[in-house]
Amino acid sequence: MEYKKYLDDSLSFEERAEALVSEMTLEEKVYQTLHGSAEIKRLGVKAYNYWNEALHGVARAGVATVFPQAIGLAATFDEEFLEKVADCISTEGRAKFNMQQKYGDTDIYKGLTFWSPNVNIFRDPRWGRGHETYGEDPYLTSRLGVRFIKGLQGNDKKYMKAAACAKHFAVHSGPEDLRHSFDAKVSGKDLNETYLPAFKACVQEGKVEAVMGAYNRTNGEPCCGSKTLLKDILRDKWGFRGHVTSDCWAIKDFHENHMVTSTPVESVALAMNNGCDLNCGNMFVHLLQAVRDGLVEEETITGAVTRLFTTRMKLGLFDAPEKVPYNTISYDMVDNKEQRALNLEAAKKCIVLLKNEKGLLPLDKTKLKTVGVVGPNADNRKALIGNYEGTASEYVTVLEGIREYLGDEVTIRYSEGCHLFKDKLSGLSTTNDRLAEVKAVAEASDVILACFGLDSGLEGEEGDEGNEFASGDKPNLQLPGIQEDILKVLYESGKPVVLVLLSGSALAVSWADEHIPAIIQAWYPGALGGRGVAQMLFGEYSPEGRLPVTFYRTSEELPAFTDYNMAGRTYRYMKQEALYPFGYGLSYTEFACEGAKLSRSVIVPEESIDCSLKLKNTGKMDGAETVQIYVKALDVQGAPNYQLKGFRKVFLKAGEEAAVNLTLPAQAFALYDEEGQLVLHAGSYEVYIGTSQPDKRSISLTGKTPDAFKISCKETAVLDK
Repeated sequence: MEYKKYLDDSLSFEERAEALVSEMTLEEKVYQTLHGSAEIKRLGVKAYNYWNEALHGVARAGVATVFPQAIGLAATFDEEFLEKVADCISTEGRAKFNMQQKYGDTDIYKGLTFWSPNVNIFRDPRWGRGHETYGEDPYLTSRLGVRFIKGLQGNDKKYMKAAACAKHFAVHSGPEDLRHSFDAKVSGKDLNETYLPAFKACVQEGKVEAVMGAYNRTNGEPCCGSKTLLKDILRDKWGFRGHVTSDCWAIKDFHENHMVTSTPVESVALAMNNGCDLNCGNMFVHLLQAVRDGLVEEETITGAVTRLFTTRMKLGLFDAPEKVPYNTISYDMVDNKEQRALNLEAAKKCIVLLKNEKGLLPLDKTKLKTVGVVGPNADNRKALIGNYEGTASEYVTVLEGIREYLGDEVTIRYSEGCHLFKDKLSGLSTTNDRLAEVKAVAEASDVILACFGLDSGLEGEEGDEGNEFASGDKPNLQLPGIQEDILKVLYESGKPVVLVLLSGSALAVSWADEHIPAIIQAWYPGALGGRGVAQMLFGEYSPEGRLPVTFYRTSEELPAFTDYNMAGRTYRYMKQEALYPFGYGLSYTEFACEGAKLSRSVIVPEESIDCSLKLKNTGKMDGAETVQIYVKALDVQGAPNYQLKGFRKVFLKAGEEAAVNLTLPAQAFALYDEEGQLVLHAGSYEVYIGTSQPDKRSISLTGKTPDAFKISCKETAVLDK
């Protein structure tokens, strides 16, 4: 048998990829830069489609576990759990891939290159795609993104289980309807302090295999052809060695919408020359002309294709099947008992208890005869899943979860109440056509579970089918349509009301906060979410979710949506009091922090500060609490209010206590300047250790004040040279 260097598994993947690509013609190489890459029979290269999605489960290719949407996973504040979920996703991804390969299926959504996670910062609650992210905080997003990537890519010493992709690089968070032409203007400080940290962590710590560019321009350069982003920062500064893909059809925006080039040939040259290796779309066919016109060197394309085949080599796609451990993952690993149990656990861990006046929750079913379930999200499957979703074998809505939990012991009265966003449900009816039914259900019920909010038909990506706000962004933070009117009717009934919000983003439910005794935020809790909600409402477990975003009182207090300056945005820079703060969430049990201390009171470059405390469950239920550490620079003008710099989820049985230790590196105290340098300033700092932010609203809502420690730094130093 003829020796083929690219099949020699004693060589490095890079050497093998280089050898394989060296045997390709220019035309063959060009067609490998498209997301749907062509077969090259003479070289034994199968057709391969790079486009696959795994935001919260393997998407768009049949049955798979549909976990809570990413924003819900972020609310767990649990790094280890995120890795566990991602490991499950990649196991299902491999199982499906192995099955599809067996039957010769190489279609879109059938590969092992998953374009997840989305680590953009949810800087404005109106952004429709915010529910794909891990929230508004760069540190939380970094930690969860890194662990999600590790779970997807696996821990084998040689092969990757799947290839993750950090997206959308960079400075991308709406508006959706402007994304193809928008120039996100951002300062050096905000760029490095807010928009880049999660990507940097994904590259340097997570070793993410791919990075996807964004549609927009950043400071004048289209992101998928940005020398600053793709060359200067990603490859030269951070040392990224994987491949870069464009967002889908983003490269044609260069000449059609951004107007930075004049022709398709110029656009593909700009992208390829600045480090975009893979084109989601078909624009890169113009690379053949770009080479003929002298706009792109063939060796540049050779380098791009070598990086792409290195990824495929790492996935084991050119090795004997028995040598790749992941090839043994069978189709039995898709949607099995263990995966469903993990999904239910995820649904339970993501739910946030926002209000629980006089301990209304948990409900005691032995004291109830009739429960009213009202609202457009009570029986709405779409409100379980969010976007970029797979197909579940079973869906459990909130109504179905409550029916299942209560069985025949309690009567359930149900009314849809109103349309999600229209003023009536039936086309020929008058406005508010379920009002009488709502009143009847309320009158008959001992307690009312009001299920309102949004679904992925109202917030999501531009162009998603059925999106009623057209662009996918929210026009404001109010409950759409007449939902609040129905909620007021339920309140006026005099019966106790529990508001269950299903949404992927913050809603300004100020009226509900003033009047409704119990409120929970369930996000889009996954295919089994209704089961998790029901078990939480009736006290089968204690809620442990924490908000990864700020809930504001109105959208009027926010800066313009098109303004990427962080001033006035998120808990780090907002001036006003939040409705519900970032990091906030209640429990059915009680926790006490005792003996918090720091290992030193002076910050020294290159040295860390150890933080320790005892956390005790002083309540009557088992439960989990999130220890949170925030840092504030007291003497630096323009510094954030405070920033999350450490967190740890701890599960304790009733009466149990545990020692919690976290470490703050010197970088946790440093701030970026306008030149993009990370500077540790001389002066005073405060460190807050507790179970929430140190803001007045969190203290008021929780009745707890984090411990505060004043520490200092003697000399200014640049940490990131």
